[in-house]
Amino acid sequence: MRDPYDDPDDHLADPLADFTRRELTLDGVTKVVHVSGEGPGVIVLAEMPGISPHVARFSRWVRDAGFTVYLPSLFGRDGAYPEAAAGLEVLQRACVSAEFRAFASDESSPVTQWLRALARRAHVECRGPGVGAIGMCFTGNFALTMTLEPAVLAPVLCQPSLPLDDPAGINMAPSELDEVAARLERDDLTVLAYRFAGDRHCRAERFAAYQQALGSRFVAEVLPDEAAAPDPPPFFAEIVGTPHSVVTAHLIDEEGQPTVAARDAILAFFAERLSGT
Repeated sequence: MRDPYDDPDDHLADPLADFTRRELTLDGVTKVVHVSGEGPGVIVLAEMPGISPHVARFSRWVRDAGFTVYLPSLFGRDGAYPEAAAGLEVLQRACVSAEFRAFASDESSPVTQWLRALARRAHVECRGPGVGAIGMCFTGNFALTMTLEPAVLAPVLCQPSLPLDDPAGINMAPSELDEVAARLERDDLTVLAYRFAGDRHCRAERFAAYQQALGSRFVAEVLPDEAAAPDPPPFFAEIVGTPHSVVTAHLIDEEGQPTVAARDAILAFFAERLSGT
C-alpha cells in the first residue's frame, strides 16, 4: 500500500529537529517516540492524522513549562502538515488496525497496554512523583485508560472521539473503567476534559457518560464554538468539519482566548500534580 504522504507539502511540515527520535521496545513492541525537555514526564498522544505541526507546538509548550515530553508515533507521518486526502487515508487505516477499537464502546484499544508501559518507562527515566498524559481526538480516551498505571497522576482528555459510532460510548472495558474510578477516589486524582460545544465527534452525551462513571473526579470544560480558530488545516476544515481540536489545530494563539486559557490550565494541572507547584 502506498504511503499517503508520498507528496507532502514539505514547507509546512515540522521536522521535529528539537526532539530526540528514539525507538522504544516495550512489552515486545517497538515504536518511535520523540522526546524533548527536562523534568517530570508528560506523554502527549497525537490526534488524527498524526504528529502535526500543531501537535508539536503544543508539545513544545509542555516542554517549555518544565517537563520531559514523550511524543509517541501511533499513526500518520511524523511532522506532516494535515492535508485532507492524506489525513483521511490515515484515519481509514487506523479504523481497521488491530491496535485500535474505533467502533467499540465497551472495549479498550490494545495500544493502551503499550502506552501504560511507556508511562512506566517515563517515570523511571524522569523520576519525580509520576507522569502526566494527554490524549486528543482518536487518542483522547487513552489517557484515561493509562490511569490504570500507578505512575500516571495527571490525565487530560481533549475531545475524546472514540467510539466513532456511539456518541455516549467511552471506549473502555467496563471493568477497567471501574478500576479507574476507584483509583481516582483512592489517590485523590482528577481528570481534566475539554471539548467544543458544537463538536459532532465528541458530543455532550460522551461527557455525560464520563460524568456518570467518574462523578466529581471528572472535571470538564465546554468551549463555545466561536472560540475555535476559523482557518484550521485542510484535514480539520474538510474532514473533521466542526470546531474540534482545543489545544492544537483550533487553538487561537492570542492572549485572552478561551483555547489559550485551556492550554494554560492544562499546563498548570501538570505542574500541580507533577511538580508540586
